[in-house]
Parts: sequence; C-alpha cells; structure tokens
Amino acid sequence: MMKKGVCPDRKPATATLSREERFMVHSSISQRTSQRQQPAAPLIVLRGVTKTYRQGSEEVKALQNVDLDIADGEFLAVTGKSGCGKSTLLHVIGGLESVAAGHILFQGQDLSRFREEQLTRYRRDQVGIVFQSFNLMPLLTLGENVALPQILRGTPSQEALRLAETWLDRVNLGHRRDHKPHQVSGGEMQRAAVARALINQPALLLADEPTGNLDSTHAHQVLQLFAELQRQERLTVIMVTHALEAAQYADRIVSMQDGRLLP
Repeated sequence: MMKKGVCPDRKPATATLSREERFMVHSSISQRTSQRQQPAAPLIVLRGVTKTYRQGSEEVKALQNVDLDIADGEFLAVTGKSGCGKSTLLHVIGGLESVAAGHILFQGQDLSRFREEQLTRYRRDQVGIVFQSFNLMPLLTLGENVALPQILRGTPSQEALRLAETWLDRVNLGHRRDHKPHQVSGGEMQRAAVARALINQPALLLADEPTGNLDSTHAHQVLQLFAELQRQERLTVIMVTHALEAAQYADRIVSMQDGRLLP
C-alpha cells in the first residue's frame, strides 16, 4: 500500500548521476560546509611583544613576551588587576606606543615597520578608541564632538556634522546632538564617545575600562551597544576591564598578570 503524499517513481536528484558525478556533488557540499565553519582570519597578531619602562634606575616590564591572535570581527575582553599591563597592551595595538621587542601585525603588516605618517593614518583610519573618562570636549556639543575626527581628516564641517548625526542616531542619541557633555548622563557621554570612535569606520575598536565610571544600568547599555555594533559592522572590539561582569559580553576572555597572558 502506497503512503499518502509519496510518489513511488520519484528518486533523489543524485540517483541519476554517475558515481563520479555523485562524488563531485558531495565533495562540493562538504567543501562549502567546511569553509563556513572555518574561523575568521586574524586581524591582529602579536608575537613576542615586550614593552619596558624606566622608573628611575629600575626597568619595569609592562608586557613580557606576549603572543596573541585576535580574529577579524571578534569581541575580546582582557581582564586583570590594575598594573597587570592591560592598558599598555591596548596602547601598543593602537599604535600609541612602540614596543621594545616582538612584532604586532595588523592585516599582515608589521606596525614596527611603519613610518610616522603610516602610523598616523593607521590610528586615524583603522583604530577607534573609547576611554573610561569619555574625553569629550566640554565646550562642544555632542554632535560637534562626534564630528571632530572627520573634520581632522579634512571633511567639510557640514558633511562631518551630517555624519555625526547619523552615528548619534545609531547610538540612540540623535535627540541629544545639540547638548553639551555636562547636560547629559555618564552613559550618554560614553555612547557619544563610541559614536566619535566609529565615525571614521575603523576596523578596530579599543575600549579602556569603558564602564569604569558608569552605574550598572548605563554599563549594561554601553556593553550591549558594543556587542550590537560588533555584529552589525563586523567590528573587532578589544576591551580591557577589571570587571568580570563586563567581560561576559565578549566572545572570548583572556587574563593578564605581571605583563603576561595567563594560560
């Protein structure tokens, strides 16, 4: 007796193919599946990175032989106690400080080989930075603060302000564009700082204790914003924090102690 809805003469599409053709079909499907499952290539690669400071006659190693791969589009949290080297790690990745030894590769290019003008372009075009203390210009409106990186890039003021409005809308601050920093909350100032960091559409967002000055509600809003922008913009985010609650928003967490990554 024939089951309802089943045609006895219908065969799978591959049934009429030769053995070699079936092999090619299945190989193609397997290859596409494998490609989808492969992790993203690293955007940032650190190898043997060491950074030293002088304190009087004493040499302090802020970073010691750090090896780290950060994938394109990854949200990475770096945790550890104050003084462990977290912020220094951000600074060398962002091209703000040089290293004593080792190599930092961005898209396969070694930052240590960059001339000063190349480093300036890297910092301006590829890196956005969000600080714990917001670092907004107090006499400028939020719109003008967000537009500033574009103006420094040479974009005409009116066009830069239009772009700033777009980014303020992205972080739900369009209604605050004409307010000065002292007229908004800490969470709103930090969201404006995020918009300013991203207006040049960098590949990399560095966040240094971005929730350190925020209450739990505003911290949650900022961290959610990071996660949403990471997915929507395929943005690589590196956040340093001593708060394990904040680190939980990241795709991966690494910890530091005495300038070293813990295993």
